[in-house]
This record gives sequence, structure tokens and C-alpha cells, in this order.
Amino acid sequence: MKEFKYTITDPEGIHARPAGELVKAAKEFASTIKLNKDGKAGDCKRIFGIMGLAVKQGNEVTFTFEGEDEDAAYEAISAFVKENL
Repeated sequence: MKEFKYTITDPEGIHARPAGELVKAAKEFASTIKLNKDGKAGDCKRIFGIMGLAVKQGNEVTFTFEGEDEDAAYEAISAFVKENL
């Protein structure tokens, strides 16, 4: 399992557009990819799982990757997050 911690910098937090793009990126991998905030976790392959966490600017989140292609998923998703969130 791999982990990636990030503090959200987007002034609007994780809203619909970047959440949809994150889901699209996550679905390219077989691994389980979770977004964790304040003890709650959302599946990054489901938009409602991400939106339900109500992530705002300044919140620290943790992405976890587990599965056969977790290394590739970690690289792709962490790059996406740094550019878009």
C-alpha cells in the first residue's frame, strides 16, 4: 500500500469539475484508490464518494493506493492532484 498526503490549495476545494476528472483518472487503474479526510474515506472511482467528503481549501487529505498497479496509480494520481487541487 502507498500513501500520498496533500493540502488542498484550490480556493473552491474539491468541487464537481476536478472531482469528475479525478474519478476519470482513477478508473484507469485496477488498484483501489481512496481519498481520506478526518477519518472518513471515499472511493476515488465514485464522484459521490469524493464529493461527500466536502473537502475545502486548506484541508489535508490522504490518498491511499492498494493493488497490482498501485505504483503507477500513485504516480499518476499524485501528479494530477498537485496540478489540479
